[in-house]
Amino acid sequence: MASSKEKLFSDFHPATTQEWMEKITADLKGADFDKKLVWRTNEGFNVKPFYRREDVEGLASLDALPGEFPYLRGVKRDNSWHVRQDIKVEDFAEANAKARDILGKGVDSLGFHIAGRDVNAANIARLLEGICPECVELNFATCQKHSLELAKVLVDYFKSTGCDLAKVSGSINFDPINKMLVKGVDFTALVAVAKELVETLRPLPGIRAVAVNALTLNNAGAYIYQELGYALAWGAENLDKLVEAGLDATEAARSIKFNFGISSNYFMEIAKFRAARMLWAEIVKAYNPSCDCAMKMKAHAETSSFNLTIFDSYVNLLRTQTEAMSATLAGVDSLAVTPFDKAYETPNEFSERLARNQQLLLKEESHFDKVVDPAAGSYYIETLTASIAQQAWKLFLEVEDKGGFLAAVKDNMVQDSVNKSNDDRHVAVARRKEILLGTNQYPNFTELAGGKRPVDTGACCSGHECEAQFHKLNFARAASEFEELRLQTENSGKRPKAFMLTIGNLAMRQARAQFSCNFLSCAGYEVVDNLGFESVEAGIEAAMEAKADIVVLCSSDDEYAEYAVPAFKALAGRAMFVVAGAPACMDELKAAGIENFIHVRVNVLDTLREYNAKLGIK
Repeated sequence: MASSKEKLFSDFHPATTQEWMEKITADLKGADFDKKLVWRTNEGFNVKPFYRREDVEGLASLDALPGEFPYLRGVKRDNSWHVRQDIKVEDFAEANAKARDILGKGVDSLGFHIAGRDVNAANIARLLEGICPECVELNFATCQKHSLELAKVLVDYFKSTGCDLAKVSGSINFDPINKMLVKGVDFTALVAVAKELVETLRPLPGIRAVAVNALTLNNAGAYIYQELGYALAWGAENLDKLVEAGLDATEAARSIKFNFGISSNYFMEIAKFRAARMLWAEIVKAYNPSCDCAMKMKAHAETSSFNLTIFDSYVNLLRTQTEAMSATLAGVDSLAVTPFDKAYETPNEFSERLARNQQLLLKEESHFDKVVDPAAGSYYIETLTASIAQQAWKLFLEVEDKGGFLAAVKDNMVQDSVNKSNDDRHVAVARRKEILLGTNQYPNFTELAGGKRPVDTGACCSGHECEAQFHKLNFARAASEFEELRLQTENSGKRPKAFMLTIGNLAMRQARAQFSCNFLSCAGYEVVDNLGFESVEAGIEAAMEAKADIVVLCSSDDEYAEYAVPAFKALAGRAMFVVAGAPACMDELKAAGIENFIHVRVNVLDTLREYNAKLGIK
């Protein structure tokens, strides 16, 4: 008993921040603290290597409980969420059968995508036959101009079933502004339909009619602060329009649903959702709603398509799993996990099953639904939340200064900003500043795409391309350029062989051979590693016997001055010669005619494109 009462830390005095900094500075041995350990985020703020209680002092949100304003810690008292799966409806009987099947496999939220021409009472009755509307969240998406018609059909249908209309929950994905972002076409006239849509759905108070599809920005490569800042402005635009049209602020706010994406930036995404609820509550509060419930954000989340890959596609499961963890820990209301194969084919039964089970594992085995806001009190995440909120609010105010979100879209501000982020992220991927495992780092050396090709998601719902009046968002996935390069190699019918000429210092030659194999495999080249050679002549002879197209010299910087030129001369132009590294003697080697160097500072994508061109691969 006595031992259980010992104060185990009584012999240790509390360390101050200054003491921590002194210890870190000493361990850095003169290296710059900010350059070595402080991370500059894409969101525009710095992240320190450690946080302490003093970093969160003064944050008012720490005093609130889950379910209390400003709802940073959640809009409910538990951490339950709806497991959602979307169904593209082509045959209504088949879609109904699929829906009823997956409802028995853990799904409790359905999303139906219906062509506008198919919206009628008979089809909706067939689609929802045997589905209890009081037990399942029901979400619908159709062409914008048919959304009002769909709402009327749904109201009539639910009334005819005799169910408790107050218990029906879900949404209609009415969002003309989203269509403007995707297609560059002016749908301003449809914005006015929102008021009638909300009024039509009054018998179904649990159905939210107006959507904010920030998911679109996420899938276009937006940074986290952009997705959040624009989402807030988007929501405020809808709220303004509904109130101006004569709706009560409470009813207007309760009609809006946010659909967010989730990137793989784990802690940052947790912070994003927490900040989103807090900032939206503050925006709605300014309208003086009659009920606090109006300030509670309704947030659906979907894992990102931007970082999905064709090659090593099962790694997509790891990405979507961490994304799902972020969203559920952050307290979203519903979640859809994108099937791992969506980038190159229509998801099949197997990939959809895996996507469902990814959520079920979090619920049934990891018990993520049992603890509300487990991130609360974390000095790091609380600081991230405040920092992201600050950056997103700054962007929100910039949009408001432009005249609101709709005006910013018409002025191309939103599209140009997000498209620049898309471009910047592609450069980051090309330079390996942003890593996509299996694509630009540690690719599967032997994998072939076979029949896999990127899925084109840019077609109009009407089946023809629309003439753009504004700039459109660019949905090129982060991996798209590497995939294009690798497919170019594969389709050429010629798979270049890269031979590692390893010589000299054991540790350095092994490290550089590993680096070079990973580097060149990103283009689909065959790589041949070796244990080491006694001389460069022996290495060149082995490379020629192996019929190498590329010979990569792998050694230490100091030894390149000795080995590089003799190896280059021995090769005598029979294959491309590459030096792995950026040695101090690089200028001398270039003067001798050596022009190819690969190292951590080069643009991997541009280098490999250049090599393909030199090898005659088009």
